[in-house]
Amino acid sequence: MPNTLDYYNQNADSFKAGTQDHDVSQNIAALLRHIHGAPPHRILDFGCGPGRDLKTFSKMGHIAIGLEGAEAFVTMARADSGCQVLHQDFLALDLPVDTFDGVFANASLFHVPTAALPQVLAQLYACLKPDGVLFSSNPRGQNQEGWNGGRYGAYHDIDAWRAFVTAAGFTELEHYYRPAGLPLEQQPWLASVWRKPSMP
Repeated sequence: MPNTLDYYNQNADSFKAGTQDHDVSQNIAALLRHIHGAPPHRILDFGCGPGRDLKTFSKMGHIAIGLEGAEAFVTMARADSGCQVLHQDFLALDLPVDTFDGVFANASLFHVPTAALPQVLAQLYACLKPDGVLFSSNPRGQNQEGWNGGRYGAYHDIDAWRAFVTAAGFTELEHYYRPAGLPLEQQPWLASVWRKPSMP
């Protein structure tokens, strides 16, 4: 049986080299502009990979904590960012309650099988402070899922994704497609931003 974490552990160096220059400033800005209160904010980088975005959040003055399932990435992210990085499988999370101002899930939640998605979203909801913000960016599709090149992926359209996240208790703030400035058919990424209501 293939394992997504095995794939990333075996390809950690090439993945880091191939993604270290990706510009996700649009996504970071989308998360931060919706967080209320004065910075620094406590940000959970969910599926932080080698730590690229942890470094960005830290340089901006925020308190960034990573979470990653692949051991090779955990080692890289701790060394490169100097941030705390939790080594946890997405399907076996143990997160503190009401702790984070924001969760940055950039290209990570699509690895969660649809059957487990409600549980994972509920745990992310619980770890956010009231009024906290969840950012997610995933490759979009027609709600198919399965193995692709050694990695498991679930590819939701906006309606299906909205149904999952609102069922977890979140309120939608915005969504958009990436990369910016291209026709929709050339924008494979669905980004969305959500708030945990201050009063459930």
